[in-house]
Amino acid sequence: MNAHVPNRSEQRLRSVRTPDAVRTGGHVFVDESKQGDYLLIATRIAPAEVGRSRQTVRTLILPGQSRLHMKPERPARKHLILSTFERANLSATIFRAGASYKTQIDARLACLESLIRDATEHSDARLCLELDQTLVARDRRALTQLTKQYQCNDLEFRHERAAQEPLLAVPDGIGWAWARGGDFRRRAQPMVVDVIDV
Repeated sequence: MNAHVPNRSEQRLRSVRTPDAVRTGGHVFVDESKQGDYLLIATRIAPAEVGRSRQTVRTLILPGQSRLHMKPERPARKHLILSTFERANLSATIFRAGASYKTQIDARLACLESLIRDATEHSDARLCLELDQTLVARDRRALTQLTKQYQCNDLEFRHERAAQEPLLAVPDGIGWAWARGGDFRRRAQPMVVDVIDV
């Protein structure tokens, strides 16, 4: 009988699933976009850079604003936000679900699976998703199942309001610009690490 030879994907997953591995990877901040294709946008930040990156976002919040949110900002402010993110070396990976999914729920679940697979390969330590009360229970069930499936039970995940977690503004801004297209996508493109179709 021929022995099974693991393919590259299996080898890569085995390399991050070893029992003695310490999950020292990034903190990942996740937002969604429903403009056109369904997108899940994930910004990965090294633990040592989280504090500095939060401060960068806070400097962009105007008096009277509880959070930084791209959509209602004026064009000049949008340009400033994107250029500030780029100078701070902030970036995002975009998980894109096309028209083949019947509902946005199906699209989100497919993107979440791809997100967890990507987080496993990077040995990420934490996921923070923007809070939407209509999605929390379903997300928790899916993420619990997926972390077991990909053997990354120690990956922490939580939902936060953008007003409480400033770094959720980064995937919001990059994702909005990329989905908008045109000049905004051109400005966001250098910060997009990858677009992964699911």
